[in-house]
Amino acid sequence: MKKILVLEDDENIRLGLCHILRAKGFEAVPAENISEAREIFGGCSLCLLDVMLPDGSGVDFCREIRKSSDVPVIFLTCVDDSGRIAGALDSGGDDYVVKPFDTVVLISRINAALRRCGSAEEPSAELELTAIERELLDYFRINKNRILTREQILARLWDSRGEYVNDNTLSVRINRLRAKLEKNGRCGRIVTVKGVGYKWEEQ
Repeated sequence: MKKILVLEDDENIRLGLCHILRAKGFEAVPAENISEAREIFGGCSLCLLDVMLPDGSGVDFCREIRKSSDVPVIFLTCVDDSGRIAGALDSGGDDYVVKPFDTVVLISRINAALRRCGSAEEPSAELELTAIERELLDYFRINKNRILTREQILARLWDSRGEYVNDNTLSVRINRLRAKLEKNGRCGRIVTVKGVGYKWEEQ
């Protein structure tokens, strides 16, 4: 049974999320603040993190998680603002869901994140990638030396994982993946083809 951390300070939302997750066969472990979440984080397969919390930010807690784990992280946010969402994803998050959310969509995104995490192989022992970064890297490598348009990449993420990724957040994800690849220096690189899309080149 997959264990999911539910970090949410609103009691009604927290209880509702736990009820939904348990009905879908997950083990839900609730926390109302970051301090509590730290105590129960170990062994979780995925984290649902509220952004605004009584003792800090879910974004900061995600950065803390990323120091030792690549467990999928989905943010729960009240504000559908591209700048804030980009910042959350840049902290290491895999996805976000805007409140109030549709239960079916939330479960679909959770399942998609868990599938990516479970099925994707680590391209390099030295690379620490989020689940969606692995998905992007796999797609680029399969299509090496072929130009992929942004539309093709967005369609791939939607078709293969049932996941919605918009154009703005795709840029953030590709830039983060590119930075990690450049730091590694041996896996290859993502080349921008101006006005067309991207191309993967082996090194």
